[in-house]
Amino acid sequence: MAGIDLKKTYREHYTAKATPSIVDPPKRPFLMIDGQGDPNTAPEYIDAIEALYPIAYGLRAAIKDATGDAYTVMPLEGLWWVADMADLDPADKSNWLWTAMICLPDAVTDTMGREVIAAVTDKKALISGSKARIEVFAEGPAAQILHIGPYSDEGPNIEKLHRFIDDNGHSLAGKHHEIYLSDPRRSDPAKLRTIIRQPFTDT
Repeated sequence: MAGIDLKKTYREHYTAKATPSIVDPPKRPFLMIDGQGDPNTAPEYIDAIEALYPIAYGLRAAIKDATGDAYTVMPLEGLWWVADMADLDPADKSNWLWTAMICLPDAVTDTMGREVIAAVTDKKALISGSKARIEVFAEGPAAQILHIGPYSDEGPNIEKLHRFIDDNGHSLAGKHHEIYLSDPRRSDPAKLRTIIRQPFTDT
């Protein structure tokens, strides 16, 4: 049995610096649940997170049984957007739409996904388990920056990232993307590490 550390395998796209840089992650399968509302107050978001992790670990067990390979479950990620991205206000997330998601290894299959999602949802009585799906996702070229501190303090780094994209002759495209490298339940808010990523297109 091999142990695979996906954080190291995908290291280029799951590390960032305090200064903006450009990445172009390839298509990869993700476990996803969609919803709407402020993650700090919306029960729908809490239900989604409480469903994603048990299903992710269920998929890990299924892949281990099928291939003999164990792997690390990847960190939680989020896509965030509003109808008009110019109105994306980090201080008011009440109208934000979101996709909560976890990256999966290529060994996952559609059949495996359907079976595991159904089985874990039933066994754990997951409120949002039926909303889960596996989808191949790639956002294309994007700029990213590492934010250290509370999520509520992301504003200046988001502005820095957008300015970097504009200064390099590109335009914002796609959805605001965050990768949560720290567990907020166990980390000091001042030490939370979050990769903030923004896709772009040529102007």
